[in-house]
Order: sequence, then structure tokens, then C-alpha cells
Amino acid sequence: DLITRIVDGIDALLPYFARYLPQAATATVVPVLLAAFVLPADWVSGLVLLLTAPLIPVFMVLVGGAAERASRERFAQLARLGAAFMDALGGLVTLRQLGAAERVAERLEQDGEQYRKLTMQVLRVAFLSALVLEFFATVSIAIVAVLIGFRLLWHELAFRQGLFILLLAPEFYLPLRALGALRHARMDALAAAGHLAALERLPAAAMPEGRVRTPSGSAPLIRFEAVGFGYAGRKPALRDCTLELAPNRITALVGDSGAGKSTLLNLLLGFAQPAHGCVRVDGVDLATVDIAHWRERIAWVPQRPHVFEGSVRDNLLLAHPSADEPALARAASASGLQAVVARLPRGWNTRLGEHGLGLSGGELQRLALARALLRDKADVLLLDEPTAQLDAASAAAIERAIRSQATSRTVLMVAHRLEAVQHADWVMVLRDGRVVEQGTPRELAAARGAFAALLQAQAS
Repeated sequence: DLITRIVDGIDALLPYFARYLPQAATATVVPVLLAAFVLPADWVSGLVLLLTAPLIPVFMVLVGGAAERASRERFAQLARLGAAFMDALGGLVTLRQLGAAERVAERLEQDGEQYRKLTMQVLRVAFLSALVLEFFATVSIAIVAVLIGFRLLWHELAFRQGLFILLLAPEFYLPLRALGALRHARMDALAAAGHLAALERLPAAAMPEGRVRTPSGSAPLIRFEAVGFGYAGRKPALRDCTLELAPNRITALVGDSGAGKSTLLNLLLGFAQPAHGCVRVDGVDLATVDIAHWRERIAWVPQRPHVFEGSVRDNLLLAHPSADEPALARAASASGLQAVVARLPRGWNTRLGEHGLGLSGGELQRLALARALLRDKADVLLLDEPTAQLDAASAAAIERAIRSQATSRTVLMVAHRLEAVQHADWVMVLRDGRVVEQGTPRELAAARGAFAALLQAQAS
């Protein structure tokens, strides 16, 4: 939906700015200039031109409301169709496995048919309005010609003046007719602008840009103090959440789906701001800091890391454009990527396809971890289920790489697979937006509380 809004919205705006607006200016200036020439030559013909000219814009206004509504509906349907198509394309393997590909294809066909109908409705209004505008212009020219003809017969007008006015009359209405023919460009642009304006109103950053810089140079102590946060129309994701992320250790965050783990990461990254309470970094309220400087201190590995089309080197240098070969080698060695690069046909310069085509899931995770570790100024490491969907060997390699980084960073690891937290220094169990239990993995497993219940549920 977002891609469709942007791409098709901009495409719809181009004819409006390139053709409609210049023609609107022409339709305003040219008839006035021509009327200024005609009125001194023959005030009767000039009066006819001035009286009939408003018929065209008046009709455009009358049909404009319905036409613009139809155009908005068409653009909204196009956005829905584009979003549905991208969803189906991305989940094609799953749809085939479930035997639902044909049903989804039928639904897409229905959406496409609805879009076709709306498009034809818009075109029908555009063509009919253009036809009516042509009719008004032709009738107006005919009125001028008939009046000139009779006045020539009655010797009320000289032939030279009559010929002059007859030659100018079509040119008087031509800009107005051309403007009417471009009416659909305005309708499409208004519909697209409404959708693009909704995107423009989204905040560029959920956290205000502050001036304070958090003290750097060592791994920070991060505290959540009675933090609350909720999404519109849903129950609160965090409820008076209080916790502490100590430096130089791995803190694992576990809990059922919807417990608030991803929300907590978003707050740390500055993608959201607490509704109440605060997040403090070494005692400084995160809402007051320079968010760009804070993000320079964070290395983030999302659950599904995005790898761009290009070489392995290009993808790593996104994190640190000026990194040299030794820095690349250190990050690759720490993440376990070095062995992967050694097997690639062109090493660091091996080109990857879209979404990292050419690497396995475990190799993509190692590349993402290496990219995060290459941020040499980062002393906070955030990991969102880094071993999800990996085999045991790949998961173990990633866990060893994370362990090697814990001595100089504040590490927070969100985990669903509880096997991944056995080597963590500290575990927090999140339930309904609150920390309900915390301790070492061994202590929590023996306590027979919330963590032990999660272990038992996964084991069964």
C-alpha cells in the first residue's frame, strides 16, 4: 500500500504540474487578451464571447465533485490491489503449501475487476465532460458566426472586421477546451495528493530531537522507570514497566507473543516515545537526548535483517563507510562471517541478489551481526530474536559471537526460543507489558515460576 501510494501518487501528480497548471494559466490569460482585441473591433461579438466563456468552467465545477469522488475511490482501490498483490507475492510459497494460491488469485482477480470498473467510471466522466465542453464551445462559436453573418447581410459590420472576429473566435475557446480535456489530470492529482498528504502527516521521528548527548565511552546503564505505552485501538503494550539493563552483560527478554518485547526495542531505538514514565541512559532521560547521536551508539540486529542487492562489502560498509580491511576482518571474525566469506567465489566482492539471495538464513544473520559490530562506536547491542528459524549449528555460532561482545557492551536480546537464553547473564520475563520475573537462567528454571512455565510449554 505504501509503495503504491508513493509511486502511483507521484505519477499522478506529474501531469497535473506539467500540463494542467500551465494550461490553466493559458486558459486564464489568452481569452482575456483576445477579448481585449475583439471588443474594440465589435462590442456585440465581444459581449457574446464574454457571456458564453463562463459556461465551460461552470460546467467543470458542476461535474467536478462526482468526478473527484470517483477518482479518489479508484486510487484507494489501486492502493489496496497493490498491497494485496505484494502480500500474495511475498507469501507465495506459503500459499502453495496451504493450497490457497487459487483462492487468493481469485480474490486478486475480483480486486482487479473492481479497479477496472472504477477506472472506466472515471474515464466515462472525463470523456462525457470533454464532449459536453466541446459542445458548448462549438455552439458558442456558431452563435458568434451566425450573428456576424446576419450583421454582414444587414451591412452593420464590415467584412474585414467580421473575418477578423471569425478567425479569433475558435482561438478564444481553444484554451478552455484544452483545459476541459485535461480535467482528469486534476482529478487524479487531487486523489493522489490526499493519500500522499496522509503520509506527510506521519511524524518523521516519534521522539523529539533533543540537544543533550548521553555520556559515551563505556557501556551505559539503561533503566525503564514506570514506562507505559500503547497503540491506538489496542490494549497497552507496556504497563508501568520498570527494568534495568546493566552494562557488560547479556540481558535476555522473553515472553509470549504480544507481551511487549518489540515495543520495548522500539522505545530504545527512538521509534516510539513512552506515554508515561521515562527511559534513562546513565541517568539522562532519553526523551531529551540528541536521537541521532544516541542511535550512533546502538548496533541493532532485527529478526529479519534486510540485505541489499550488492556485494558483501557494500552491505557491511553501510554501517561504517570508512571502515578498512582490518575492521571488516575483525567484525567478520567476531560474527562468524569470515568462514562464509572464504567460501564465496569472489570473497568480499561477491554480489548478493535481492534480499540477500545467495546466502542461507544463518549466513544472513551472521552478515547482519557483522554489520552491527562494525559500528565501532556502538556500545549498545540490540538483538531481536537473532537465532529464530536457524538450525542448531548456526544458532550456536551466533550465540558464541554475541557472547564475545558482551564484555564491552550493554546487550539486550529478545528471544522466543528459550534455548537461546541459557547462556545469558540475566533473564527478564515480560507478561502483559510488565516484568513479572527476573534472574539468572538457572535460578529462574529452578524457581518454577513464569520462566519455568514457558520452558515447559516449549518442551511440550
